[in-house]
Amino acid sequence: MNIIRAEYMGMCFGVRDAIALAMQETQTAPLTILGDLVHNETVLSNLRAQGIEIRHQTEEVRTPTVMITAHGTSERTLNSIKERGLKVLEATCPLVHFAHRAVAELVEAGFHPVIIGKREHVEVRGVTDDLKEFDVVLTEADVMQLTERARFGIAAQTTQPIEKVRRLVNLIQERFPQSEVRFIDTVCRPTKQRQTAAVELAQKSDVVVVIGGSHSNNTHELVSTCKRHCPRVHHVQTTGDLRREWFADVRTVGITAGTSTPDTAIDQVEEWLKGIEQGQPAYSMQTDSKNLSN
Repeated sequence: MNIIRAEYMGMCFGVRDAIALAMQETQTAPLTILGDLVHNETVLSNLRAQGIEIRHQTEEVRTPTVMITAHGTSERTLNSIKERGLKVLEATCPLVHFAHRAVAELVEAGFHPVIIGKREHVEVRGVTDDLKEFDVVLTEADVMQLTERARFGIAAQTTQPIEKVRRLVNLIQERFPQSEVRFIDTVCRPTKQRQTAAVELAQKSDVVVVIGGSHSNNTHELVSTCKRHCPRVHHVQTTGDLRREWFADVRTVGITAGTSTPDTAIDQVEEWLKGIEQGQPAYSMQTDSKNLSN
């Protein structure tokens, strides 16, 4: 059985930097992260093991320092934290900051903001919480529900597939031919790289294993992309989710992973697959907290 990895996969720089910052801070002072730092259960479990608290409401914070996640947050939330006299540790990905600035520029220029993404996703909420009015769309049906505006300003959740984003932008232009439509591409480069690499991987694989958290949007998008090019795609978080029968009579297995998946998790899945190839019993491994930032 041939095991191949996607050219681009796994943790992006924004996630690595956020984890490293959290680990550094907790060495000197108690730390609370406001929300899930990343959408990966293994990473979150290891952060808790280091004594880091994770809370989802500012009023629940009991430490003097609060970290903002890689997904970012709104100015409204930041102000509520500062009003409590808490120190803010900023871990927002620079590419998410770019998305915030892009939307603010569109609004300032007089465009009605439309965000392409998941309405309840923490990143999207961080962008829209400071807006007086906005629309969030994710499907063609959502676009059909839009009310006509003189000017539409469009940006996207950073982890949305760029092909989907461009399709929805074009649909908005077609539906409202009299409106001025301005699109700023805020899909991040790591997402684009991983999506392109996933297509190439799926096209030459009999089975694809996508490794990532169950609540990770970019991981789910990788699964969807791979399924368009390979009939057998499995989403796993750890080796404990793998099944021998998935790989019976398989020549080539492709591996890819979401942007919040640790290198250790990827390595463990590959070793598990090699165990099948060598006729050894499959086994499960747990991510070592010492390798959290790898």
